[in-house]
Formats: sequence, C-alpha cells, structure tokens
Amino acid sequence: MKLSGLHLLLTYQCTFECDHCFVWGSPWQSGTMTLENIREILRQATDLGTINSIYFEGGEPFLYYATLLASVRLAKAAGFEVGIVSNSYWATSVDDAIEWLKPFVGLIGDLSVSSDEYHYDEMMSRQARNACAAGERLGIPLGTISIASPEIADPTLVVGQLPESESGVMYRGRAAEKLSGKARQHPWLQFTTCPHEDLRDPGRVHVDPFGNLHVCQGIVIGNMFRTSLKAICERYDADAHPITGPLLHGGPVELVRRYDLAHADAYADACHLCYEARCALRPRFPEMLAPDQVYGLIK
Repeated sequence: MKLSGLHLLLTYQCTFECDHCFVWGSPWQSGTMTLENIREILRQATDLGTINSIYFEGGEPFLYYATLLASVRLAKAAGFEVGIVSNSYWATSVDDAIEWLKPFVGLIGDLSVSSDEYHYDEMMSRQARNACAAGERLGIPLGTISIASPEIADPTLVVGQLPESESGVMYRGRAAEKLSGKARQHPWLQFTTCPHEDLRDPGRVHVDPFGNLHVCQGIVIGNMFRTSLKAICERYDADAHPITGPLLHGGPVELVRRYDLAHADAYADACHLCYEARCALRPRFPEMLAPDQVYGLIK
C-alpha cells in the first residue's frame, strides 16, 4: 500500500450534529488530538516518504484553534501540502473570518467549507459566504462541500441526477440511522462492490485521535500509536483483512454472507448495508471496527 495523503481527524467534537455525518460528530463527542500526537503522526508520515499532503478534519478542527494552527505550521514546515475541512461556524462576518484565517495565509493550499441544509437553513450559508469572501481577499484557495438531502435525488442513480454542486448522502454512521429511511431502497443482493473506496490501495487514509488508521471511517487497518505507519503499510494485506477481504471479493453482500449475518431485504445504498453489517460484527472484531465514536457511542 502506497499512501500519498493522510487526513487527521483532529477531533470528533463538532458544533453541529448533522444527520448525514458518518463519524457521528457532535458537541458531546470526545476524542481530540494533542500536539504530541500530531508531532508523532507527522514524524511517521515523513519517515514513510510517500505522503505529500496532510489534511486536518473533524468533527470541527477550528474548535481547537491553537492546536490546529500549531499543527498546520508543523506540517507545512515538514514540507507537506496542507488543507483543512471546516463548517465555518467561526465566519460570523467577513471581517471576523479574515481574522480567523489570517494566520493560515501561506500555510494552507486548500480550505474546504461544508455548507448545506444539514448544517444551516440554506445550501450556501451566511457563514460559508463570509468564509469564501475572506479566503478570496487573503488569497487562500477555498471550496465548498454540499450534500443533497435524500428527497432531492437518489444518489444511487446515474451521475447527473444530483444538482451539479452537490454530492449524495453515503448512508453510514448517523446517516444510516437518521436518513436511510427517507431514501429509495434497493435489493440487498445488488451491493456486490464498494463504490467509494479503493480498499486495496486507497492513496489516502484517515488517522483519528486514538491513533487508529482508517481505510474507510470505522474500518481500521492498524494503530499508529502502537505500530509505525511504515510497518502498517508494509504489512497491510487487504485480501486477508477480515473486513476489507470480503468487501473486495463481493462487497457488502459478501461481508454478510461470509459471517452469516442477519439482514433486511433492501437498503439505501452499499454503505448502508456495509455499516449495518459492521455494527453486527463489532463484538467479533473490536480493534478493526473502531472506535466507538464512529459507531454512535458517545464516550
């Protein structure tokens, strides 16, 4: 496995509790990286020698502003391209957003702002507009991330059914519980591939505040606080992994069949079936299907 990107889930805590969130972000969530954690992660990313980009995500990374800023400086100094994903709750005015973002000038090459009706009352919120205006004035490249509601379009249909600026819900995490019932249901036997992740050679992976390395959120392939990133990459055998193996050889359907799991007749999408199967398998594979936060347990 050759990695080019590492996305750090700086915290599972968030100002919002969006129905579509697949890591169950919430004001009541726990799990936040320390600077010591981040230095160790960056050291291992440097040692690996193939990673060129570092992203800081959440939850909402701006909740821990001092840690975020120090971490971005460390990542930039180490030679990485750096990006941040945020919900822009802090952009209460353009002037305020400029002050929040000014210290990041010259450090980040991308700021991705989430704005949709799950976060605010409109697709492009006042906060997102303020953040975009501030980014433009400061010369910080900024884009938006918007997720369409299940009622707008069926995300399992062909590309072009969704509004051009929006993506479909992936029914995992909180979305599996809160939104899947609003979506069109499809026979479970049709979900024979993983449509979103390259589980064998993902290119980029996520590391959470506990050191878990996720090939997809909630599917852990190692822990960077116990085993080096280099060793995890060298040893990773996607076909032999108890979760990614079945997914590679028949998608969520094979995961259900391999472990003889109970299932419904229909699901909203492949993520929905996969997530429900993984929830059932957690007692059997607690270290590979972790942490509790990603499966809706507030710690």
